[in-house]
Amino acid sequence: MKPLIFSLLMIATLAAAQGKQKFTGTITDSMCAAADHSRMRMGSTDRECTIACIDAHGAMYVLYDGKEAYTLSDQQTPEKFAGKKVAVTGTLDARTMTIKVDSITAAN
Repeated sequence: MKPLIFSLLMIATLAAAQGKQKFTGTITDSMCAAADHSRMRMGSTDRECTIACIDAHGAMYVLYDGKEAYTLSDQQTPEKFAGKKVAVTGTLDARTMTIKVDSITAAN
């Protein structure tokens, strides 16, 4: 009986750990995922380059936290934050490195 209870507690703990989280980083595009637009330079600013890569090359909006790039499930809201530091609240799918976005706000 004890192993069963322990297993159920572990499952509950893992399920809770996969809930909503807050991620901070820069909104960029999947072609310049490290927020380095020097190679593409499709605009005079990082914002312009990000939006151009989305429009012209079919790239996707991502959140770059300095180490990892996370694809964002919401591909409309990030446009107004392109090239800026933000806080994204959502649930991470670690297998696909995608954040199911609940909200995006400007970071301080």
